[in-house]
Amino acid sequence: MNQRHDDITPGGGVFPRGEKNDAYARYFTGTSYLNALSTEGVGIANVTFEPGCRNFWHIHHKGGQILLVTAGRGWYQEWGQAARELHPGDVVNIPPETKHWHGAAHNSWFAHLAVAVPAEGAANEWLEPVSDQEYNRLKSGGA
Repeated sequence: MNQRHDDITPGGGVFPRGEKNDAYARYFTGTSYLNALSTEGVGIANVTFEPGCRNFWHIHHKGGQILLVTAGRGWYQEWGQAARELHPGDVVNIPPETKHWHGAAHNSWFAHLAVAVPAEGAANEWLEPVSDQEYNRLKSGGA
């Protein structure tokens, strides 16, 4: 798949940002962008988050997900665990059935490749938003 690289994330990024993520906007707080890099065999997408954008809590049933951070600064959190700050080069392996969210820091663009781990019957379940109270604790250093 040939890609143009003239719409890179402000602040860097290896892959083009893609189009505004209207298809999944109802599962995000803030604005994100989506660029499907591969839909054959293994689904891989570049997901870019504007500062302060994050997705809702969600669960990948059956297959799980792998995040490969490519630009900016962001967060990943599993339910009941402390949030983990993410930087380019970080890898997050998300096992199936793990409730979690990920997104940008309040003052940084953030991009990652989202790799859908193939599995028969794999599906995503979108849950509640990450509250502003939960999210705002992160920008002040608490998690």
